Amino acid sequence: MSDDDNRFRPRPGRIRSNGAKTGQAKSFLSKVRKIARQQQSGPGRSRTAKGGAGRSAKLVASGRGVQRGRGVSFVRARNLSNGWSHRQPGSRRVVVKSRSVRLAGRSGKAAAHLRYIQRDGTARDGERGRLYSATEDRADPQAFLDRGQDDRHQFRFIVSPEDAAELTDLTAYARDLMARLETDLGTKLDWVAVNHHNTGHPHVHVIVNGRDDLGQDLVINGDYLAGGIRERASERATLELGPVTEIEQRRKLLAVLDQDRLTRLDRP
Repeated sequence: MSDDDNRFRPRPGRIRSNGAKTGQAKSFLSKVRKIARQQQSGPGRSRTAKGGAGRSAKLVASGRGVQRGRGVSFVRARNLSNGWSHRQPGSRRVVVKSRSVRLAGRSGKAAAHLRYIQRDGTARDGERGRLYSATEDRADPQAFLDRGQDDRHQFRFIVSPEDAAELTDLTAYARDLMARLETDLGTKLDWVAVNHHNTGHPHVHVIVNGRDDLGQDLVINGDYLAGGIRERASERATLELGPVTEIEQRRKLLAVLDQDRLTRLDRP
């Protein structure tokens, strides 16, 4: 018997996908691009609705919510209807997450969220989070809930400046930001907030009751929620800390190179 008879010879077949079961095989690069697009397309992006024919096929299902309401003048003046971006060189980066939560018949939902943002371990000293408002350093949570008990909805914001640790006073920053929002929206806002220092990035949780200063339902333009608040938050941080220098920008980019997550460097 020759050595050739005992030699193992693999015979690989054709590379095939699983067809209709799992769909077309995707490359690693295409998967990364898909995830990057999902990270980039938050509540401030719109997507075209699928299905239908003729005019109905052109309907846009927007993640920004209502396209009317307070703040629309600011959106038009700043051209925010197509999404938000850092257009001013040196602008300080601020992450803002905003949402509208329906409360009709769910007062317990509002109370639970208020307890959550005041939970132990969130303050700078590890103590319970302290609730404050535009005029009170220690706001009454029950009084805030009572004022909004008949509201059909409330707004919840998370504001996280990239350089929050360098701000002199996070509470003063939040109050200045909310005052600017009142100017843009043309109404006083009934709001409370809590500063959180339990992560690597200090941030502010803000809750706004769902009525304006005339007692009507507070309706905020969807593009303002998606981009207007972030624009104002970035302006306020830049005003206090000054524009980002080239040295700071280089340091920040180097800091994200080794992070095991998608960062701004991965965006197309």
